[in-house]
Amino acid sequence: MSPITVSAEPSAFPLIPGQTALIVIDMQRDFLLPGGFGESLGNDVGQLLKVVPPLAALIAAARDAGILVIHTREGHLPDLSDCPPAKLNRGAPSRRIGDPGKYGRILIRGEYGHDIVDELSPVEGEVVIDKPGKGAFYATELQDVLTAAGVTQLLVTGVTTEVCVHTTTREANDRGYECLVVSDCVGSYFPEFQRVGLDMIKAQGGIFGWVADSTAVIPALHTLALSAA
Repeated sequence: MSPITVSAEPSAFPLIPGQTALIVIDMQRDFLLPGGFGESLGNDVGQLLKVVPPLAALIAAARDAGILVIHTREGHLPDLSDCPPAKLNRGAPSRRIGDPGKYGRILIRGEYGHDIVDELSPVEGEVVIDKPGKGAFYATELQDVLTAAGVTQLLVTGVTTEVCVHTTTREANDRGYECLVVSDCVGSYFPEFQRVGLDMIKAQGGIFGWVADSTAVIPALHTLALSAA
């Protein structure tokens, strides 16, 4: 089957059937919900919550099209043995990783706050990758999962645009993956970081990848679903 063209910047993105995965980065309660870790640092979680409705629609379209959906969660072991001091102690925030929070110990695997928000919960059979760092490839099985599935390109979504989304996109680019970052399905606490983060990805002819809105990506996924039916 021929590639399906998605209107994107800086140029059209050729969506390749059977070689594409959707990665949903760190849509966790600790980052998104009022009273969570993100808000305790003085951030406006409403900026991230805006991502949930379009991302839910994109995930639904990807599932209908039979595309591999991968979710990631940033967090650490209960003893914090996988959390380096440089991360644990950064900036002396009011709360640190591992401290008690509204949703359990902050960014600790197995805690309520560490898990994904209800609206975007993985369904049976979807891959969930726990990562100790910002990038989804670092100290995880992501590369093996993608290789086994024959994936060559990623639809990148999640939070935050300038940190975990950017890091993962750069890691993927270095590994040869074509990345399309879905602009309304990624979010930052800071509107200026959102804008600049997306501009950096598509700059210089797409130095890290492509950028498109979900309104351009979802119809392409619908076309893929109909072609596969």
